[in-house]
Amino acid sequence: MIYLYLPSTFLFDIINPIIKKILFICSANKDRSRTAEDHFQEVFPEQVFESAGTNQVICDQEGTTYMSKELLDAATHIFVMETKHQQAITKKFGNAFFQKISVLHIKDHFQYGSKELIHILEQKVQL
Repeated sequence: MIYLYLPSTFLFDIINPIIKKILFICSANKDRSRTAEDHFQEVFPEQVFESAGTNQVICDQEGTTYMSKELLDAATHIFVMETKHQQAITKKFGNAFFQKISVLHIKDHFQYGSKELIHILEQKVQL
């Protein structure tokens, strides 16, 4: 018997080739990226939204999702909140994901679910 290993997203890609898989990234995956994920998932339920953080120590302390190669690979587009997040991805994974990344230039002074943050996200994120 021969076993064939396929990436976890393989069947999803075949069944749903037009569904976008959007990844939002900030430092801790606590406020900005989590707000973006939850908001856009509610507005566009036919798409897939995920979020992650670039700071593994804080993500581990907070119990939030740390960025992984698997998340980055699966994403059709990656929105990072600041240039430093793009730099963190490049430092860890090289330039493999550079073409997928858009920098939103949203500073870390918003709390989860902030109406101002949601308004800014709606203005800057083009889906």
